[in-house]
Amino acid sequence: MNSTLHNSQPDSSQGCEAQAQQQQAERQLLRQARRRVDLKMGWLTHASVFVLVNLGFALLGDGQRWTQFPLWGWGLGLAIHGLVTLLALNGGGLRERMLAKELEQLKRHKAQP
Repeated sequence: MNSTLHNSQPDSSQGCEAQAQQQQAERQLLRQARRRVDLKMGWLTHASVFVLVNLGFALLGDGQRWTQFPLWGWGLGLAIHGLVTLLALNGGGLRERMLAKELEQLKRHKAQP
């Protein structure tokens, strides 16, 4: 009977450990999802303000040439913001691969006398 009790305890602790790992993974996914949503919302807010302000300039400027300057300059900034957002969303693995490569190089360099 003691052997049955003894065998059931590791299963219980393994179950708790697996559950803790699952909760940790879910928290990490939630953080990652929030970060991705924040990136998207940041760009959407930027794009919305860009459209509204430049539309206002166009209406108030009455066809004057000066209204094009903020449109082109800010448009370039918005495009760069969009590119950075896109790379951050789709290139997430790139950063981790580069980090792993740098760590490996540093370890090899430190290991050499």
